[in-house]
Amino acid sequence: MPATAHTPASPPTSHPVSVLGLGMMGTALAAALLRAGHPTTVWNRSAAKTGPLAAQGATPADTAGAAVTASPLVIACLTTNDNVRELFAPLTEELRGRTLVNLTNGTPSQARELAAWAREHGISYVDGGIMAVPQMIAGPQAYILYSGDEDAYTAHRDTLAALADTKWVGTDAGLAALWDLALLTGMYGMDLGVSQAYALIGSAGVPAKEFAPLLLEWVVAMTHGMVPGTAEALDSGQHLTDVSSLAVNQAAVPNAAAAFAEQGVQDLLFASLRPLLDRAVAEGHGADGLSRLSELLRTP
Repeated sequence: MPATAHTPASPPTSHPVSVLGLGMMGTALAAALLRAGHPTTVWNRSAAKTGPLAAQGATPADTAGAAVTASPLVIACLTTNDNVRELFAPLTEELRGRTLVNLTNGTPSQARELAAWAREHGISYVDGGIMAVPQMIAGPQAYILYSGDEDAYTAHRDTLAALADTKWVGTDAGLAALWDLALLTGMYGMDLGVSQAYALIGSAGVPAKEFAPLLLEWVVAMTHGMVPGTAEALDSGQHLTDVSSLAVNQAAVPNAAAAFAEQGVQDLLFASLRPLLDRAVAEGHGADGLSRLSELLRTP
């Protein structure tokens, strides 16, 4: 199911919101709500963290329970979902009839467990995945993925839009976390490749700043075609390529691995890629493109 985005045409009506968890991200979320004109109650285990937000107009709550009862919309942004369960388990009566939007990073199964717990206690549950760093919140490139109780999401969508562009991905509460982790996987994979590229070129004494412009151009050019091209191949089931086959890549990767060894640089990327290419060719996919690897990863 594709993500659907919503950007309000006009500023939303002011609605009370409570934000629990004031790390860097939680603080950025609360500040964005305040700038958008929403009465915002804040709570954190370390009460001192409420001070800067109080100076911006937020109302500090003495207890988590007081923060919950202050608003119909409760946003949690904690370190782990274990923290979410620990914090809210004693507050089921305070949460009953309210909407809990959980923007804590977690797994799909954790989100589904929290959604089931919320339903049991009459709490509307929406899970979210923040695709931004704190400095991007309320900016044009930030967006948040949401899944779970669609009625609750729809009721509070305009308020949530003060944080970032909103993208609904489905009623399965675990989908926001799944999309989040899939997007992060692409980012971390790219980061590993970039890190290894800098390590390899740096082993010859080449300054990183000298190499950076070429690396940037190359990565942008390759991903610009590869990302949509792989999607088209996966959805159509057609993996034949006129660019670079798996057999060609299988033959080339040992050279790359050898170069890393010669330069004394640790090789994590090709060490993982090589056995996957060997398997692809052994299973008869040598003429296919790299898009075939995604299907192999789903059938270990």
